[in-house]
Amino acid sequence: MTIAYPSTPPVVAPPSGSARPRLTFLGTGYLGATYAICFAELGYEVLGFDIDEAKIAKLADGDVPFHEPGLDELLRKNLSAGRLRFTTSYEEVADFGDIHFICVGTPQRPDGMAADLSHVESAVTNLAPHLTRKALIVGKSTVPVGTAEWIENLVRRHAAEDLEVEVAWSPEFLQEGVAVEDVLRPNRIIFGVKSDWATGMLYSAHKGVFDLALTEDREVPVVVTDFATAELVKVAANAFLATKISFINAMAEVCEAAGADVTQLARSIGYDARIGNKFLRAGVGFGGGCLPKDIRAFQARAQELGVGEALRFLHEVDLINQRRRQKIVQLSAELLDRQYGPAGPDLAGTRITVLGATFKPNSDDVRDSPALSVVRKLSRSGADVTVYDPEGMDNARVDVGDVTYAKTLTDAVTGADLVCVLTEWEEFRNTDPNTLNHLVAAKKVIDGRNCLDQAVWAAAGWEYRGMGRPVVA
Repeated sequence: MTIAYPSTPPVVAPPSGSARPRLTFLGTGYLGATYAICFAELGYEVLGFDIDEAKIAKLADGDVPFHEPGLDELLRKNLSAGRLRFTTSYEEVADFGDIHFICVGTPQRPDGMAADLSHVESAVTNLAPHLTRKALIVGKSTVPVGTAEWIENLVRRHAAEDLEVEVAWSPEFLQEGVAVEDVLRPNRIIFGVKSDWATGMLYSAHKGVFDLALTEDREVPVVVTDFATAELVKVAANAFLATKISFINAMAEVCEAAGADVTQLARSIGYDARIGNKFLRAGVGFGGGCLPKDIRAFQARAQELGVGEALRFLHEVDLINQRRRQKIVQLSAELLDRQYGPAGPDLAGTRITVLGATFKPNSDDVRDSPALSVVRKLSRSGADVTVYDPEGMDNARVDVGDVTYAKTLTDAVTGADLVCVLTEWEEFRNTDPNTLNHLVAAKKVIDGRNCLDQAVWAAAGWEYRGMGRPVVA
């Protein structure tokens, strides 16, 4: 059922006896740390857990170990208020919490496309034996359908039977760069539950979210459903978004062959309310820690369930996404007058600047970044590659170590034969090309995100190439 809060949820007293349920978040990566900090901001007593002692020490000192706008300030505020603490002790987590949110990573397995659930298993099997009263274990990590039932079995094996520990599922929908807003003002909340008690506990855990919505005259849709549906919501949403992105990139391929402009095509079809204009920006494709691995894990799980053909289209979605990365290499060869042979182009002796390392702006996340994928390809083709990114330099150096990293945009483009804009940071979008004219060796630019004003760059004398856009003489 779907409920727009406020309604009348079941009234449940937290097992700890506190006025509000005490919350723990197991895993303090991007997901768990963001939720822990934001729920403390909503007034809850929160304990964050991780096995990584260095990460916990950093958080306890008021330093968020990744870039997310607004999160550092909230962390320090709630540490000072005493609502937020961090630990590496499962015993402390079990003693403290009424509701334990599982927020660990579920990366792609090294031996295939399926999700690696070892971190989920470890969190549950290490927590459960230390529980001394009834508690609710809630999954937030993105997992294959059927995981919640599996966790129930783990809990039955590892927790004392008389405690009647329950499991629920409530997927996350964070977007990097606006994650604080996504937690405090979600566009929907999903409860996958089996009992009124679990429903009541989850309502209590989110009362701060609902109260904030009431003060701002908003409604928060709440979908109360079964385990399987709750697990499918996140992967289905990611599969749809990935498909939409790859669709417009497929249209970019057609536009490139036909001489059409994909930006005008996207705008035109986006006016149709059934389609909408979001996620219709053609470019170098999607990346990050979610979409690529989630669509692959979704396919793998569908195969296990005997319905692999239903998601066969996601394989093509993935292929389209990979092709757009290679397209940047092809355009580079074209602009630099290098032949593109069976083994790719020979770009030896060329200096290429890549602006952007993160998979999206307002983040320092370089996981499966299209920009860094292109950097590797250009470097392997012999180019001397220089990279600049406002926030992702440290992570990029770890990921790709054999290229040059510049401290500023100006340093990065100096002497460049070609500039490639591959992450749509505001700094890059708002750059006046006239200020770069005297710095570069050649005024040639590839707009891998279609985020630059083509007319402005052309007027400044730059040879411009966009994704799915006609060449302007």
